[in-house]
Amino acid sequence: MPGSAGRSTGSGVVPWPRADADRYFAEGYWEGRSLGTQLAETARKYPDEVCLVDGDVRMTFGELLAKADGAAIRMSALGVGGDDRVVIQLPNCWEFVVTTFACLRLGAVPVWTMPQFREHEIGGILANAEANAIVVPDVHKGFDHQALAREVLPDGLVLVVGEDVAPGNIDLRGLFVADEPAEVTQSLDAAAPNGDSVATFLLSGGTTGLPKLIPRSGNDLTYMIKTASEICRFGPDTAYLVVLPLGHGFANTGPGILGALLSGGRVVIAPSPAPQQALPLIESERITATSAVPAILHRWIEYLDTDPGIDLSTLEMIQIGAAKLDPSLAAQVRPKLGCTLQQVFGMGEGLLCLTRLDDPDGLVLHTQGKPISPHDEIRLVDEEGAPVPPGEPGILLVKGPYTTRGYYRSPELNARSFVDGWYNTGDIVRVTPEGYLVVSGREKDVINRGGEKINAEEIETFALEVDGVDHAAAVAMPDPELGETVCLYVVATGPVTLQDVHSLMLAAGAARFKLPERLVVVDALPATGIGKVDKKALRADIASRLAA
Repeated sequence: MPGSAGRSTGSGVVPWPRADADRYFAEGYWEGRSLGTQLAETARKYPDEVCLVDGDVRMTFGELLAKADGAAIRMSALGVGGDDRVVIQLPNCWEFVVTTFACLRLGAVPVWTMPQFREHEIGGILANAEANAIVVPDVHKGFDHQALAREVLPDGLVLVVGEDVAPGNIDLRGLFVADEPAEVTQSLDAAAPNGDSVATFLLSGGTTGLPKLIPRSGNDLTYMIKTASEICRFGPDTAYLVVLPLGHGFANTGPGILGALLSGGRVVIAPSPAPQQALPLIESERITATSAVPAILHRWIEYLDTDPGIDLSTLEMIQIGAAKLDPSLAAQVRPKLGCTLQQVFGMGEGLLCLTRLDDPDGLVLHTQGKPISPHDEIRLVDEEGAPVPPGEPGILLVKGPYTTRGYYRSPELNARSFVDGWYNTGDIVRVTPEGYLVVSGREKDVINRGGEKINAEEIETFALEVDGVDHAAAVAMPDPELGETVCLYVVATGPVTLQDVHSLMLAAGAARFKLPERLVVVDALPATGIGKVDKKALRADIASRLAA
């Protein structure tokens, strides 16, 4: 719908410039139709094909559409309207997929979050999104999510997956009724938003503390998913295994479950990424593709060394991303798993880079892929914003037909992160002569713990609230499985323990994955020539301590 180009889709959303939007329509990248509409079209094309598997649950496309439409109608009756934000905080389960589909059909905006988020994170997300509904499990890993949901959203709608739904909350599964007459579900088609509307809010990697909301429109998100699906050769024969958290964009959109479903394929949800549970599913469900992080790949390969009897012959491709993949581990994929490795480098803000399935080993093992779109634009600059010479590393700036133009309701952050349409990723990369990216680090102060991004300043702010701590600096500490974990350096006037820091952070409602793994008490923090904490020196210090 080119006529609506250049508009924002609500206050707080940065609009696409009309000239860029018109160009993306003219090139055929944007279609002007919602993601929910296109998923429904695929479901109607393959009504009797199984598309979703979770344990004993096996759901066809027809059943998925009917349950999603039934839930959409009932959510509307409960007061959830088009453009309302629905926070989905579920573990990996079939209900996550159906709820997402229901929101997309209704025109409500799903906000995918992680089950390990607590009051600190989930409260901030709800407030920023102005959400009036949240979807949670009753209890997950011993934690009462209903109580937290009611605490952070006292006047909102709490939808619960589980057997023990508290009074005042709604049993989500009770909304999945597939009995709506055709004219009612057709009304969802007629009222569907266009492609300009926000389809979902993704979460930033937390580079500024609490996750920021990334508005992704039906136009840009669908284009990204479809293009990635073509590169990954997804189709009706695809069987995609989910082992990464569905709260992450990687598992949903890179091309992920939405790519598999839009292609007419089948999604299989693993109960755990542990090799004992995930690898047998590759054999029994004849999985063709999956996505993982290096830590999961490492565990799978170690397990196969001890139990090589699992038949992985149907597996054609494994994507590895979210953290740097060591070339020595990458080289073990084909001999151990018998499939093609695809390196992935992407971000919720947009840019997605993939190695291609027919790339030579040199590119697959040593680069993080090239952009998926011919209209992806990249620049590499130095700290002053000047272009770096070809082949030299620099700070990555990007823009293109699926890279957002700003965070939601964050004008100050947008002024720093987006300049003239270019998004400053904060990643340090170089570009090979073939146009592939090699990621070497981060400009921004972020710790990447197995794919979970942790803002160092946020950890330092917590630490400074501990009695006796005068100064604090959090840095990445090398970890053989997770890649990086948090090491906290403090200058203290009295005794301080790691447990003191943990207790304060947990009491403040911080997620457990942010807890430092090591505390180092020092007399003073090293400083650079301009008086800033020298984190390069601290990273070198902890590396030497670990090597000792």
